[in-house]
Amino acid sequence: MPQATGINEVCSAIEEAARLAGVPARPDSVRPIVSAFAEGLHEAGVVYSLSTRQDTPAELDFTLTVPTRSGDPYATALAHGFLTATGHPLDTLLADIQSRCTISEYLIDGGVAGGFNKIYAHFPQDVQDVAGLAELPSMPPALAQSLELLARHGLSDVAMIGIDYPRRTVNLYFTQLSEQCRAPATILALHRELGLPAPGEAMLAFAARSFRIYTTLSWDSAGIERICYAPPPARGWEPAALPAPVPERVAHFVDHAPRAYPGEPIVIAAVKWAPEGEYLNLGPYFQLSPLMRQVISAVHNGKL
Repeated sequence: MPQATGINEVCSAIEEAARLAGVPARPDSVRPIVSAFAEGLHEAGVVYSLSTRQDTPAELDFTLTVPTRSGDPYATALAHGFLTATGHPLDTLLADIQSRCTISEYLIDGGVAGGFNKIYAHFPQDVQDVAGLAELPSMPPALAQSLELLARHGLSDVAMIGIDYPRRTVNLYFTQLSEQCRAPATILALHRELGLPAPGEAMLAFAARSFRIYTTLSWDSAGIERICYAPPPARGWEPAALPAPVPERVAHFVDHAPRAYPGEPIVIAAVKWAPEGEYLNLGPYFQLSPLMRQVISAVHNGKL
């Protein structure tokens, strides 16, 4: 698979993707972030993300994988002025995760309009029990308060944690999902307990194919705020096969966003539920990291 060669290629691709999506890119929102995390960029995973919540998207997110040899990404973000320490527990959450997990890679997330927003710690080879993660001193108390609910629905093994610094929220990505965990009756019961809208038949069928289910928590609420279901990335996509309408501009973006490999786009589609309703996130890859190719291969071979 051909690889991008550096900062200019990745920045140009993200800026072209923003143009296709109709999202104005702030001049200082892309290149400074890509440049700060450029080590290993030639083999980094790069994926765009666009929401179907609005017919005209307000933001295009981009995510880059960052090798652990690059050092602490939180320290890098502070040094470049992307983040400012505030004394909030989220300032130390990544350090607490690092003390507990063997991290395989980091990911950082930014928006072409809003700038830097997230750091992820990915540890698929050192999957963590959610009850142990709830003991981390800086983890939102809502996680400990949700452990019994998560256990009832088969959500116990966590492979990645994302920290959204502007929104002060945390995502936990559950893996090794059993068929029972993904069964329609289980998902419907989970949504009832969370007070979220009940998925329709098409949404349930989509969620049943998930290889990751992730939840959103914050320090400002007592429970799980959102839940998302994500089947593994796949080459090619068919909008009509998705469980929600895809605006024409979003479909055009997915088909034509720049990519550093031949053939059809590799796309990850995820459905999100929040109190305000359900919507899709669509993420065509510009480039896959070696680790993500291994994860996708393992999923398709039934090993994850």
